[in-house]
Amino acid sequence: MDEESRMAQFDNLYAHGMIRVAAASPRVHLADPASNAKETLSLFKQADKAGAALLVCPELGLSGYAIDDLHMQSALLDAVEEAIATLVKASRQLTPMLLVGAPVRAGDAIHGGAIAIHKGRILGVVPKTYLPNYREYYEKRQFAEAAHAQTDAITLCGQTVPFSTDLIFEAADLPGFRLGVEICEDLWAPIPPSSRLALAGATVIANLSASNITIGKAEERAMLCVSQSNRSMCGYIYAAAGYGESTTDVAWDGQVAVYSQGRMLAESERFAQAATLLCADIDLEQITQDRLRNPTFRDCARNEDAGFGVHRISLELAPPVDAELPLLRAPDRFPYVPDDPARLDHDCYEAYNIQVQGLQRRLEAANIKRAVIGVSGGLDSTQALLVAVRAFDLMKRDRKDIIAVTMPGFATTNETKTNAHALMKELGVTAREIDIKPLAEQMLADINHPYAKGKKVYDITFENVQAGLRTDLLFRIANQEDGMVVGTGDLSELALGWCTYGVGDHMSHYNVNASLAKTLIQHIIRWSIASEHYPKKAGAVLSAILETEISPELIPPGEDGAIQSTQSVIGPYNLHDFFLYHTIRYGLSPTKIAFLANAAWSDAKAGLWPQNMSEADHVAYDLPEIVRWLEVFCRRFFATSQFKRSAIPNGPKITSGGSLSPRGDWRAPSDSSAAPWLEDIRRLKSQLGLKE
Repeated sequence: MDEESRMAQFDNLYAHGMIRVAAASPRVHLADPASNAKETLSLFKQADKAGAALLVCPELGLSGYAIDDLHMQSALLDAVEEAIATLVKASRQLTPMLLVGAPVRAGDAIHGGAIAIHKGRILGVVPKTYLPNYREYYEKRQFAEAAHAQTDAITLCGQTVPFSTDLIFEAADLPGFRLGVEICEDLWAPIPPSSRLALAGATVIANLSASNITIGKAEERAMLCVSQSNRSMCGYIYAAAGYGESTTDVAWDGQVAVYSQGRMLAESERFAQAATLLCADIDLEQITQDRLRNPTFRDCARNEDAGFGVHRISLELAPPVDAELPLLRAPDRFPYVPDDPARLDHDCYEAYNIQVQGLQRRLEAANIKRAVIGVSGGLDSTQALLVAVRAFDLMKRDRKDIIAVTMPGFATTNETKTNAHALMKELGVTAREIDIKPLAEQMLADINHPYAKGKKVYDITFENVQAGLRTDLLFRIANQEDGMVVGTGDLSELALGWCTYGVGDHMSHYNVNASLAKTLIQHIIRWSIASEHYPKKAGAVLSAILETEISPELIPPGEDGAIQSTQSVIGPYNLHDFFLYHTIRYGLSPTKIAFLANAAWSDAKAGLWPQNMSEADHVAYDLPEIVRWLEVFCRRFFATSQFKRSAIPNGPKITSGGSLSPRGDWRAPSDSSAAPWLEDIRRLKSQLGLKE
């Protein structure tokens, strides 16, 4: 396979456990099935060209929904069957599975059904379970409920096909794709049919809907779709009837949207006057991984006997994995930081208050008088100090009982030291400074370190002597002052093992930052600047801290004056937080994570960025760089750092992305191997033609 072919396969979403789905709202021609079939076929071909594996059309789309008693006319029903035959014939040359709505005869009744068509076959027909017969709806006049069906198979276009609400369509060549179907009102039922279908294994639910529009109804539909996709841990495709339906007494907006696990992936323009086609990419692997982690879902499936009577229909969708098919919408660059301003404000508020309440409760429970914090002038200690100040304010306790200690060492810069003192002053806490250099020099001499003999040896021992002394001093001050050491280390550092074990920044009495990613901490500090919890002058200091290079400040600047840079050693936190989220939240493979990261980070001008980020921070990473730092992440996360995570102090879980507490979200042995993840990266490098 040449380089171009290898890259094409890597850039194909179907190679990574994903599926492209399409939903349509064709222009409706009332009681004209031939014209409706023509409209549907046009969208069918567009969905095929877009690389979709599934196309969902509205309820009764081949006849028109609002034709009332005309549904009971034989000529109309015959024309509908001819329209279905037209689509069946055309489907032989098209890839997607088609779900189209139509009235169908079954025994002595007419049912509103979803006809599943693929490669010249009618796979089955799903009748509507619940028929609305209130307000403007009178469906029971023309149609029979699914429960009243007189048969479980019908003959349609010369094919005898299953006729049941219990059909699940499963793609043998697309792992994780299992499709269930419900129709319009079914979603409004107290227990929608899709709940049982999901419990029986369906990972994607299609809703063929008509659903007229009234003020506020669009929000109601969206709420139901979000809720159902979240509760059922599935993808949910909603396609409603639009322009062309009868407006004799009602109106239509053609609402089309795709959801997955409680999140809207895409939505179309409403009230469009032309046919609408919407495509979106659903991550099937994320759905199956979520279910794998949720025993409640499996218990409910067992309690409800969800698999009983389900008819599974196998098909081959034959997704085109040998050509490029990149994601339509890039994943969020910052999984822990929303790019929507309102959502970001909400998340910062919640994260901050979770931290504050956690510390407040711990201080009260321990009956501790004071909090002791090491303040470096960096991001993490700044956030911990802000949290402590707010907790003391809420407890109506004197801020002077917060003992903030800055401890300059061999590499402390004037910038960070000045910022530390300025912040302590503006926040009104008790400020102390302890120069650790004399103690560090004594310890280095005691252990016969080369630095004590005048050599410029800045090894791990040199660094950890300083880190250990700082934490040791904080604990001893806490003993002396009846205080509690408030930890400052964050989730990102813990994931990478970028902390000094034991008596170092790894340890504290309570760590408020333990499950906060580095990228989110920056935004919470920005949010704090805009709040009214702190003096206005503190805002200027906080802004200066945000502009400071992230550094442990343990190694003196080089001859060129460059300070020690964390991200130049272990890699950018932008990427590491992305890797971390998809590793602990979904358990994705490195190859899948690299695919998502490349989609998110390859183009700085594409997509949205969180608010208040400067243009200089709008960066991009190419695929070789992503793979390089992903390998670093896997080595550090899986092979070398678990022993530190196994012994971390208490701290509140903050985001749904998970924490690394051994008492909460993450449990793993300290002596495990990273071999499977590194082998996956080796294969990825080989596929992409990257050097080992």
